[in-house]
Amino acid sequence: MRTSHVMLAVLIVATAGVPVAADQAADRRLRRTPVVEVFEEARDAVVSISATEIVSVRSRSPFDSFFDEFFEMPQRRSRERRVHSVGSGFVIHPDGYIVTNAHVVARTTERKVIFGNDRVYDARIIASDASRDLAILKIDADESLPTLELGRSNDLMVGETVIAIGNPLGYQQTVTTGVVSASERDIQVSRDLTFSGLIQTDASINPGNSGGPLLNAVGELIGVNSAIRGDAQNIGFAIPVDQLREVLPELLDVERRNGIVSGLVVDSLAEPRVTEVRNGSPADEAGIVAGDVLLAIDDEPVREGIDFDIALLPCRPTDALNLTLRRSGRTVQARLELAARPAPDGVALGQEKLGARVRLVAFEGRRRTTGLRIDRVQPGGPAAEAGVVEGDILLAIGRRYVSSVEELGRLLDGVEPGTILPIRILRIERRRKLQMEGPIQIR
Repeated sequence: MRTSHVMLAVLIVATAGVPVAADQAADRRLRRTPVVEVFEEARDAVVSISATEIVSVRSRSPFDSFFDEFFEMPQRRSRERRVHSVGSGFVIHPDGYIVTNAHVVARTTERKVIFGNDRVYDARIIASDASRDLAILKIDADESLPTLELGRSNDLMVGETVIAIGNPLGYQQTVTTGVVSASERDIQVSRDLTFSGLIQTDASINPGNSGGPLLNAVGELIGVNSAIRGDAQNIGFAIPVDQLREVLPELLDVERRNGIVSGLVVDSLAEPRVTEVRNGSPADEAGIVAGDVLLAIDDEPVREGIDFDIALLPCRPTDALNLTLRRSGRTVQARLELAARPAPDGVALGQEKLGARVRLVAFEGRRRTTGLRIDRVQPGGPAAEAGVVEGDILLAIGRRYVSSVEELGRLLDGVEPGTILPIRILRIERRRKLQMEGPIQIR
């Protein structure tokens, strides 16, 4: 009888466990909210950014000029310290193109991109737009990377749920939620710079969230987290994704950077409609006409006009794209064979337009890297007037960073005389590194 009682007890425990497990599974399904779904879908495309900046600390005088504010002149006595900062970003192309805020990487000398699986990559700046607080980084990954889907911000509803993912205060893969508190907000970040048309949200955004994605409840990117009100709680701001769409073709500048010609201009803000086909170009020879709507590229569906620019990122001269288009209600096929873009003479253009002779050099940092060293500055020329001296390393002109003589040539080709652009240089003096920025007038 004692044995029977024991067996009965075991049977009761075993059978009682079945409905409990089923209940737990049902409860877990109920707990699986849209926020959980969005995070699990997006997290692998969200990165943390660790950056190092060399900061020069010096005493200032009331007689310091506006010029000195941007170009830290070496004759002043100063001390330096390395400042480490954190930010966020997200992948927009599997080949390793990443969006973040311009202020996250401005004046940085080293940048590391860290994924949720702890893989770390060195990152270089492709382009930066301080007026929109957006920047594009590039990493050389050894695998195809997950990406975020670009949504729209022209139909936002005040009160709709939003999800922020980022690296606040160094805590990777942090998720916060809230709502769209308002749209079309303007904030003045300095005397000369105002960000306009921002999304206001009460989702918790802290230092380190900058550059990370703001997503809607179906996982589409609707904004890039950018700023917070330090004197208030639950007031954060994001750059609308439509502003990213608007500036992305210029930041990527794919045809110029990759040395290719398509002859095709596609609307990047609305449906992927061809707005221009240049005469005699590869697109013209392929039979594409203005008004065609892109449906697919190499059998990959095209949803938005910006998809065309992104599809060109890995392309090189002589590559071909198979396009599916809609024309007057019918579907047509076209094979777009890209042509090589003639490479301008970067050295000659540097002397002509900047008044500076450059050459590609390797220089030592924590890791060996390359840059354009300025070997000669023409007295009275644009570079000299901007405060550039021999030995400076040219980092960027305008929105785009340059790392080769060829890139410099493509950047300067076609720039009209009299154009004023920001120029960024790196000045290395003994153990000191100063990143400086100021205006230069192209001649």
